[in-house]
Amino acid sequence: MIQKTETTTYYDIVGIGNAIVDVLAKVGDRFLTERNLSKSCMTLLDAQTAGKIYADIVPEREVPGGSAANTVAGLASLGGAPAFIGKVHDDALGQEFTRDIGAAGVDFFTPPLNEGPVTGRSIVLVTPDAMRSMFTYLGASAYLSAADIDENIIKASRITYLEGYLLDYKHGMEIAVKAAETAHKYNRQVAFSLSDVSCVTGKEEAIVAFVKEHIDILFANDAEICALFKGEDFYKCLDLIKPMVEIAAITRGAKGSVIVNGRTKTFVEAETVENVVDTTGAGDLYAAGFLYGLTQGRSLGTCAIIGSIAAAEVITHYGARPEVSLRGLVRNKLLSYGKQA
Repeated sequence: MIQKTETTTYYDIVGIGNAIVDVLAKVGDRFLTERNLSKSCMTLLDAQTAGKIYADIVPEREVPGGSAANTVAGLASLGGAPAFIGKVHDDALGQEFTRDIGAAGVDFFTPPLNEGPVTGRSIVLVTPDAMRSMFTYLGASAYLSAADIDENIIKASRITYLEGYLLDYKHGMEIAVKAAETAHKYNRQVAFSLSDVSCVTGKEEAIVAFVKEHIDILFANDAEICALFKGEDFYKCLDLIKPMVEIAAITRGAKGSVIVNGRTKTFVEAETVENVVDTTGAGDLYAAGFLYGLTQGRSLGTCAIIGSIAAAEVITHYGARPEVSLRGLVRNKLLSYGKQA
């Protein structure tokens, strides 16, 4: 749980990651196969390839996104106090991102680029089975540097939350290590999300070493944790992660989630969702709910329930940000489950 220190905290969470705008579009599976595009994962693109895909779609919506940014926006909707560190260009999309994240209740002070690549964007293609396939041009977000890691903000935050997509940057590991070491310098906790199988593949040994040395709380889904340990036995992978972190929160889609804490495994059912529209952001919002519960001193099981409620809301509509007040939704759900709101 969160350790109290003499240093004052102002934020529950500071999220660090990509500052990008999501371009959402509905397509059929044929659209992906004809262009040899990978389904249900994140693929990095250069500007030219991203432009070609963009020219072939009819955008449904354009909304500010980014994994850690979605998480802190979700935490704000729950009533928490978050901050965000990420890089945009001072262009129209960058200004839109800055306005939107501020309106969501998130403090964002990272200076923008005034020259160089434009604000990053992720083309999110949603197929009829509600699965999302992301094709991302990092743009300005890849220009985040260790110098942007604001020690004062991390010092003022109970938990520093890092997204796995950071490791796609040339200097991503340097950024992640600096943030983690700064947080631990002030006796803060560090959370890390594996984010996507593509973030793990080819970096397994480096990520395992990073997690062992720097991470207190790990988020992953079942495919990501198995990719990390290059195994297919999910339960064996749970045993492998057990000694590495204080808490591991592993999501399993409709099967719910498993929380590993020392020798204890807590299994929590998923929320029932009648109509799944778009799974974009489910993991981000699960992390938001879980971390909110943790900063409020709730039990790990209740943290997982709050995470599941937040994730269930975001998959009922397009986009990775909540469309209702999660604070009210969670309060009512917990009361209906006989738990203190």
